[in-house]
Amino acid sequence: MTAIIIDGKIIAADLRAQVAREVERVKRDHGLTPGLAVVLVGNDPASEVYVRSKHTQTQAAGMASFEHKLPADVSQDALLALIGKLNRDPAVHGILVQLPLPKGLETEAVINAIDPAKDVDGLHPHNAGRLAGGRPALAPCTPLGCIILSKTVHGSLEGLNAIVIGRSNLVGRPLVQLLLNENATVTIAHSRSRDLPALTARADLVYAAVGRPEMVKRDWIKPGATVIDVGINRIPTADGKTKLVGDVAYAEVAEVAGAITPVPGGVGQMTVACLLVNTLRAACAIAGLPRPAV
Repeated sequence: MTAIIIDGKIIAADLRAQVAREVERVKRDHGLTPGLAVVLVGNDPASEVYVRSKHTQTQAAGMASFEHKLPADVSQDALLALIGKLNRDPAVHGILVQLPLPKGLETEAVINAIDPAKDVDGLHPHNAGRLAGGRPALAPCTPLGCIILSKTVHGSLEGLNAIVIGRSNLVGRPLVQLLLNENATVTIAHSRSRDLPALTARADLVYAAVGRPEMVKRDWIKPGATVIDVGINRIPTADGKTKLVGDVAYAEVAEVAGAITPVPGGVGQMTVACLLVNTLRAACAIAGLPRPAV
């Protein structure tokens, strides 16, 4: 058996095209231009790359893009003041503060200061609570992308056994809630779970989000299972360089899985596309419009 490769690049491009069509519609029918504000503190190279990508894709979808770059030594009060200003700005429907923040800034206080209606990262306790209660909420973008990728293989996730390896607030925990909302049967596991290979081998859907390079091996996977690899790890190679790998030992797992996401080219492609989805949904909700068809 050779696994189907779930091409995140193609699926994300299709999702961005759907968003662009819906943005054009709400502009035409309601005079509404969704707006995303991204706040970057400091000059972390990886964060700068992510922010540039978000800016480019936001504009390509027909949305308004607002970038706010602050020095690494900005005070907590100044950062919170900017967030307060964005909360009040009617042209801004989504606010994203690029993480991680430099030392000295309180991440939790910053997240909590964002208007939950504009919290397109889905990290505010209000949205996390609604998601946990099975109510409509803005969900974190990476777990949302995982669900969309899974449903390109399975039209419905209802009744499937799923395991989420990893319990972070950014991926693992919200992914469990989204899977429950899809009526999957869900196990949440982590690096300290007992007999993790046996737990994983029962699953129809495997989500690896634990941050350990190539941790999930071939004998962990039930033949035909769908494997979604959220991990992004850089490891050294024999020639002294480095390469990106996921949390799944891709080559060996691909021999038994029914479908699998590559790293790179899988889940990572979906994160910014789902940010656009969340911004569009937030804009429509704030304006009192029906949920968009995406």
